[in-house]
Amino acid sequence: MDLPLEYRVVDTTPSFGGFVANASEIGLLVYSKKNIPVGTKLNIAVFFAKEYELTNLEAVAEVIWKDLCREGNQEGFQYGLKILDISVEEDRSKLKQLLDSPAPQKESEK
Repeated sequence: MDLPLEYRVVDTTPSFGGFVANASEIGLLVYSKKNIPVGTKLNIAVFFAKEYELTNLEAVAEVIWKDLCREGNQEGFQYGLKILDISVEEDRSKLKQLLDSPAPQKESEK
């Protein structure tokens, strides 16, 4: 899974980007360059393709763990987010559909 993510700390304005590497109905594995303290609550939006459209799902999540992450000369963070609330039923359905859909094959796997 490699899905774009937009997030912001609850009750603040600036938003930041990252990506979702793994997901379940209760949490997400996220990568970002921003340093976010454990315990921070975030408003998140995960973007993905649904048929021929770009859609997103929104939720409130909490950072429950973080690790420093280095790839080449790039430095960032890996986060474990616990989903606290998906208030819109349609977004809950989107998450289930996303989790149930087969991962696209890479060209080398075909």
